[in-house]
Amino acid sequence: MRGILNKQLTQRIIFMLLAYAIVQLLVSTNIINAYLQATLVTICINIILAVSLNLITGFTGQFSLGHAGFMSIGAYTCALITMRVPTIAGFLAGVLMGAVMAALVGFLVGLPTLRLRGDYLAIATLGMSEIIRIVFINLDSITNGAAGLNDIPRFVNWPWLYVFVAGTILLIRNLLKSSHGRACIAIREDEIAAEAMGINTTKYKVLAFIIGAFCAGIAGALYSSYFYYIKPDLFGFLKSVDILVIVVLGGLGSISGSVLAAVLLAVVSTYFQSFPEIRMILYALILVIIMIFRPQGLLGSKEISISMFNRMGKLFAFGKGEK
Repeated sequence: MRGILNKQLTQRIIFMLLAYAIVQLLVSTNIINAYLQATLVTICINIILAVSLNLITGFTGQFSLGHAGFMSIGAYTCALITMRVPTIAGFLAGVLMGAVMAALVGFLVGLPTLRLRGDYLAIATLGMSEIIRIVFINLDSITNGAAGLNDIPRFVNWPWLYVFVAGTILLIRNLLKSSHGRACIAIREDEIAAEAMGINTTKYKVLAFIIGAFCAGIAGALYSSYFYYIKPDLFGFLKSVDILVIVVLGGLGSISGSVLAAVLLAVVSTYFQSFPEIRMILYALILVIIMIFRPQGLLGSKEISISMFNRMGKLFAFGKGEK
């Protein structure tokens, strides 16, 4: 058994290193040019946002529409710090402080609101996100109001992106395999039964909310440090809907599904870049089609793994042998 686990761990490490090396090679040789790099950054940021929202919505069963608000906290915190300390140390401090501030707000908001359920929780988190946006608009002396902040120093590149994306996925994956993750899943399946079994449902819902907000803060920090410019309207209701669409498309309860959906929707958005009004129509159509024909999403609650590819390879080889 230990030998199998060691083999799987080795395969995962090799796969992660190979993925990093291939993209780094493509960036170094300018096959992935500046335009494609912007798309790559968007994909990585959306992966962090979708995976962290999936922890709240897909694995814990709490319908949240406030992720854009946590992202904005991370973006503004990191931007303000790096503009005053334009160094790598300042950037790392900005990312950490942005994530911590987002998690703190997540705790303060989550403790009272997560006693709500369903549509009421969605409305409460949406209201929280809008309050955060209005606060940033009115803090003229700090955030420059509705005009936003520009000339933010850029420190984000592929190595930093990969570290934060891989770190987020590993953090949430390991959490879900722990007793805390199993408690979150139990709450999703039946909150009343979970409470009857002695699970502190409020505690675990707030924990998922805090971790999700922490990761959203990281995503916001990466966004501000790459795209130079941020303003409150970038983190409005539509941004929360964008993230939710990725989660629903990939599959509620599937980390792999969130990654796959983030890539697919980024490619679609890039293709329709010249027609921004079509993009939202397309998102709406995707949601309707998914709800009708595949309500569980692309992968449902399944995960893509290396062992899955190994089994597919064996089946393919067996099929060829029969012929």
